[in-house]
Amino acid sequence: MSLLLAVSLFFKMLSVPLLGRIAWLDFTTQKISNRDVLMLLCLGLGSLQLMSVQAGSWWDMGLSAIAALLLFVVLFPLWALRKLGAGDVKLMAIIPFVIGGPGLAFFSILLLLFALATAAVIKYPFMLPEGAFRVYVQHLDRKGVVPFGVPISLAAICTIVLLLMNSVYADV
Repeated sequence: MSLLLAVSLFFKMLSVPLLGRIAWLDFTTQKISNRDVLMLLCLGLGSLQLMSVQAGSWWDMGLSAIAALLLFVVLFPLWALRKLGAGDVKLMAIIPFVIGGPGLAFFSILLLLFALATAAVIKYPFMLPEGAFRVYVQHLDRKGVVPFGVPISLAAICTIVLLLMNSVYADV
């Protein structure tokens, strides 16, 4: 394993606890800070740049930039209509830089599954076992707020772990 690839994988590993922090803060406060999103963007761009230099091709960087721009353009009107929070739009727009081109399809499938699970928990909180959690989810349902940063972060974490495992086992 080359030094560039090792540092790139280290940047991806650093983004996992940051995504966990984003998920927790979005779950508890329904806010995603610009500082966390910017740190995640820097880690993602650094990782992508190192991988592009290692591979000698900027294809993944270009694909990630196109995907990020497309996601921002598609999700921005949902923010304008107040159907989605600004933090969710920003987080979703930078995820392609964190994941990279090879993981976008897997991320999309996981995001769909986690978003459906989140919607089901919000819609049917009586299925949950713990009373305090049920009360919190009912409160979210009354307010009409769904913390979409949680499924976005969970899908990104799972995809990053899969990419890290593939990278490590490919060199063995």
